[in-house]
This record gives sequence, C-alpha cells and structure tokens, in this order.
Amino acid sequence: MKRLLLLLCLLTAALLHASAQTTAAATTLSGTVRDAGGQPLPGANVFLKTTFDGATTDSLGRFRFSTRKAGTLPLLVTLMGYEQQEQAIVLDGTAKRLALVLKPVRNQLGSVTITSGAFEASDEKRSTVLKPLDIVTTAGALADVAGALNTLPGTSRNGEEGKLFVRGGAAGETKQYLDGLPLQSPYNSSVSGVPARGRFSPMLFKGTVFSTGGYSAEYGQALSAVVGLNSTDLAPETQTGISLLSVGLSLSHQQRFERSSVAVTGDYLNLQPYYRLVPQSWGWQVAPQSAGGSVALRQRTGELGMLKIYGAFTRQEMALSQPDPSFEGGRRPVALSSHNEYVNASFRSPLKRGWSLQTGVAGTRDDQTIRPDVQYLRELEQSVVGRVVLTNDSAGAHWNLKLGTEGLLQSYRMRYQASPEADMQRPGFEEQRASAFAESDISLSNELVARVGARAEYSGVLGRWNAAPRLALAYQLAEGTQVSAAYGLFYQTPANDLLRVAHYAQSLRFERATHYLLTYQHSKNDRTLRAEAYYKDYAHLTRFAADAPFNPTHYQSTGSGYARGVDVFWRDKKTFKKTDYWVSYGLVDTRRQQRTDPVLAVPPFASRHNLSVVGKYWISKLHTQVGGTFSYGSPRAFNDPNREGYNLGRTPSFQELSLNLSYLTTIRKNLTIVHVSCSNVLGRNNVFGYRYANTPDSNGLFQGVAVTPSAPRMLFVGLLISINKKRPADTETAPD
Repeated sequence: MKRLLLLLCLLTAALLHASAQTTAAATTLSGTVRDAGGQPLPGANVFLKTTFDGATTDSLGRFRFSTRKAGTLPLLVTLMGYEQQEQAIVLDGTAKRLALVLKPVRNQLGSVTITSGAFEASDEKRSTVLKPLDIVTTAGALADVAGALNTLPGTSRNGEEGKLFVRGGAAGETKQYLDGLPLQSPYNSSVSGVPARGRFSPMLFKGTVFSTGGYSAEYGQALSAVVGLNSTDLAPETQTGISLLSVGLSLSHQQRFERSSVAVTGDYLNLQPYYRLVPQSWGWQVAPQSAGGSVALRQRTGELGMLKIYGAFTRQEMALSQPDPSFEGGRRPVALSSHNEYVNASFRSPLKRGWSLQTGVAGTRDDQTIRPDVQYLRELEQSVVGRVVLTNDSAGAHWNLKLGTEGLLQSYRMRYQASPEADMQRPGFEEQRASAFAESDISLSNELVARVGARAEYSGVLGRWNAAPRLALAYQLAEGTQVSAAYGLFYQTPANDLLRVAHYAQSLRFERATHYLLTYQHSKNDRTLRAEAYYKDYAHLTRFAADAPFNPTHYQSTGSGYARGVDVFWRDKKTFKKTDYWVSYGLVDTRRQQRTDPVLAVPPFASRHNLSVVGKYWISKLHTQVGGTFSYGSPRAFNDPNREGYNLGRTPSFQELSLNLSYLTTIRKNLTIVHVSCSNVLGRNNVFGYRYANTPDSNGLFQGVAVTPSAPRMLFVGLLISINKKRPADTETAPD
C-alpha cells in the first residue's frame, strides 16, 4: 500500500511539472544569421538543442520561432560550409532578438562543392558551385571562369573558342548572369582560332553556380545552361593587392568602412614579351594586349538591405596571321580592336509581411572592329536590362512565392565591307524584350518537395511571345541522399548574326529546347556522388542558305535536333589526407540541323565522351599546394569536302595534362603567393578542326590545314601580394 501511495505521489508531481511546462509563457526567438562580411545566410538551421523547436532562415537570413520551454537551453545554428555555433539562451517568456554570425570552415586551398545534403528542389541543390579560389587554383583553367567550369560534367572542351559548350549546345546557348542580371558580353573579344577569356575576374564573386539544365523560371534566353555569378557584398577588410604576372600587372585596393566598402582595380596585360621567349606557330604582328579597370561600391541600407554598384571597362587589340589554304601564301591576316564598358547596380531589401525585394539595372556597350584580310567589319552593341523580383518566404506554411519581371532594350549595328572598293553594308536591329515569371517551392511531404514555375517573354524584333512551364521534384531517400527530376521549356531569340539580317523578313521564331532530367545525388562524410541522365529536344532552330547569307527571305525557323546523355561527378576530400580531387565524365549523343547544315548531323563543337580528373594537395611543411588536371575529349566532327557526306570527318582526340603550384610566404609580413602553372605539360599536338581551301587544286582535292593552338604549352608565373596592416599573414593554413 505504501508503495502504491508513493507511486501516486510521484505520478502527481510529474503531472504538475508537465502542466507547469505547458502553461509556461512562450518565448519568441527572432533575428538574423550572417557571415563575417555581413552577408545574409539563407537556409541556416536555427533550433534549441534537445527540442523540436526551431526555424530555417529565409532568403535574407531572417528567422523567427516560438517555444514554451523554460530555463536555459543551448541554441544551435548550422549551415553547410560554416562552423556550427552554440549559444546559451535564457527562456523566460520575453522576446529575444539575436544577430548571429557564422564563420566559414577552413578547407584545403581550392575545392569544388556540389551543394547537397539539404533537401531541396532548387537550382543550387541540383547544380555545381565554384568558389573564387576553385577557379584560380584549378590547373589548366588559367584563372578563367569558363576554364574551370570546363572541368565539370556536361561540358565539351573547345580549345579554339575557350567558351562553354554544354550538352551538345553551342556557346551562345549558355547564359551568364551577374547578380541576377543577364550579361550581354560575358567574354572578351577574340578572333577565330584564338580562345576567348571571361570578361570578369573570378575574385569578384563569392560563388559561381553552374546549372546544366532544368533551371528555374527566373532564368530565360538560355537553351542549354546557366552560369550565375554572385558578386561579394561588403569587402571583409581593408587590403591592397599587387599582382606581378609573367603576362602583365594588376593592382587593387579595397577599403572597408562600418557600413560600406569601395574596391578599385587596374589591369594591364601584354603577351609580347612572353611570345618573344616562347616560339609561336602563328605570325603575331601585335600580341594580345589589354588594359582595364573596375570600381565596386557597396552600401548597407537598413538592417538587411544592400546596394551594390559595379562598373568596368576594357580595351583590347591584337593582329596576327593564321594558316589558311584559302588565302594566297597559305596565311590569313586578321586584326582586332575592341572597347567594352559595363555598369551594374543592384539593390535588395526586406519589405513588410514577409516580402523582400531584389532589383537591378545593367548597361553594356561593346564596340569591336575586325579586319580579316582586306575586309572591314565593325559591330556595335548597346543594351540596358532591368529586373524586379519579389519574394515571400512565409507565403504559406508549406510553400513560398517568387514573382519577377525583366525588360531589355538592345541596339545592334554592323558595318561590313568586303573590300575597299565594295559598297558598305549596314545591317542591324533594335530589340525590346519583356518577360515575367512566377515560381513556388512547395513541401508536399517530409520527403517530397516540388518547384513549380512558369515564364513568359515577348520579343519586339520577332513580334512573338512564348510561355515556358518549369517543374522540378526532389525525393529524399535517406540522410544525404536524394533523387530529383526536372522538366521545362526554354526559349531563346536567334543570335545577333542571324537577327541582323533575318529580322527584315520577320519570319523567325524563338528557338526552343525541351529538357528532361533525372538526378541521383549522395553526399556524406566529404564525399559526393552525382549522376544525371538527360534528354534535350530542339525545335525552331534558325536555318539559311550558305550561298545567300545576306538574303533575309532565305532565313527560316525549321531547324531541329536533340541531345541525350549521362553526366557523372565524384568528389572526395576524405579518403586521402589534405587532398581534394574530383572526377567528372559526360556522355552526349547529339544531332542537329541549323544554320547552313544540309542534314541532321553531329555538330563540330560536341565531343561524345568528355573526362576530367582534377586533384589538389596541400603540403603543410612546404606551405605549398600542388594541383593537376587531366582532360580528355573524344574526336569531334568536321566537314571534309574531299569525302562524301556531311560532318563525317573526325579530329584526333583531345588530351591535356596541366599542373600548377602555389607557394605561400611573406614579404615584410604581408601574405605572398608564388603561383606557377603550365597547361598541356606533355606538349600534345591537339587538333580542334580543319580549314579547307575554297576551290580544289589541280588534282581535284581541297587542301586543308589543322586548327591548332599558337603554341603547345602555356606557362604562367605570378607573384601575388596582399598588404593587410591589421591581420598577420598566415602561411601555415591554406587561405580561405
């Protein structure tokens, strides 16, 4: 009996304690999560340890939740790529507002991160993300954005172009965005056979998102892929940079204030001294030279708002003669001079009732003059693009809402003269394009998430509009493992060189691609495996007659094609200590009929098999990181006029081994990096295609010559000095 009474007393005490807990006043916790530079961190998990009470930060880094727990409990903040933070919170019924700051995890120098682990259907969770140092330290990339992205699955290496060719698509089918605004001229000017470089330094960005298909309705005018370049917010600290390069000089200074920062850069590149030391197969009259500069202004507005203004200019010139059997003497002279100016202003800020605003405007002026042999060609493109996006991350308990609109004004003018005696031709066009989109992420269950969206566009030059639905689904199989699928229609206006003639006939349509994707992704213990199967169907590609390129009545939207394949990515920085490596492989089967193609055929820019192996190793005792990249591309198609059929010729396979080294030291206590890199170390004679004479010789054959690099290797040496008076140089740990 006594035992029964004791048990009843204990049970009564427990019930009274539970009742007190349930009737305790609720404590509301709210605030923001940012990084050390003041940038909001969306997707961070904020929760009370040992409880189910918590929230996830929205797109502006904000969180809010309530709890009826009492006493003191640890508050945990976690986000992939950042150190976990724990902070004791007194839960006494009074509202708490917190400003939390996360520190990034110090990884080995350079790493490619496939963003995964979190369960979402967003582009970022199904895309590859590169950090600035990933791009700078990838062997063979030569600190170029496109060069680094070309080591990832889905790309085909085109050494004579230097641009991105994704899943059987041409370079113009990959659209690049800077802070949400489309870039009209993402590459520096170049001529046929000379690879172009990206116009912007990778150190300008805090991250580069590469999506090879099925992307958000937020993005348009891209049939194959999207590259999202996100510029840094406030400069983290005051610092001066001096870069002494084997091909030029770069100076930079960034000044950090309490709520603002200013960064100024100046660059000068001249390959003439290098070409005097390293023999070149081409005849360079003027080696590639460029001069440019930029200014970046950042101003924090309110608690979470940010105003960013960026302006840049570039001047370029080059002159050379290339092997070409269709010209007298077997060499074709060509010269280029170009001027580019770009300005970008963006603003983001929270609004009321859960809404936030992201808006911006950008202007581009690109003027280039090319003189191939006796011809004269000048192209002038000017454009202004604006964008407004409203996001509500708390529109519903299980869904959010994003609405946006975008407008473009574009003017294109060309002057072409076939010879000094010929008449000057002046084709061109004016474009006014408007678009709008709506999109929502919907949580259908604890394991199933969907992204549903649609985009509509109107083109003034075409006099047509389109509607493009987009859908993505993701299902979580287990922690760190998910499968996802995506479908969508993607439209693009024909390229400038097509519109400048064909718009007079007003008979062209939007070019279209339909994407189908299925993805498996597993990420755990610093190892990531990602495999994706895809099918892409092309319609309304532009075709015209090769013998009448300036006759607008010969232009039609009757081209078609397809691309299908599998991409595989494996990354591991766990198995081998201080080593980060990844392997990417892409298989693409593609055919298309566009421009002057007489039949459906393999395009000359697509390789059926593409393989890249990238490795980086940090040697602590030597304060040095070494890296290597091996790239393979199977033979590419080309049209040989000496054989029957179209595009049935095949080049040799592309093979390249590149190495680099970065040594960390100090000069007067300032961090200094000595960087040395060499592309194609083994000197393989890679062939990118062939040029043929316009007429047959006495034997009835068309003489041809291989398109190859100007030199088999490219050696680069740089001395990079960071002058920072407040922070001592750290050569023991790879820099963040």
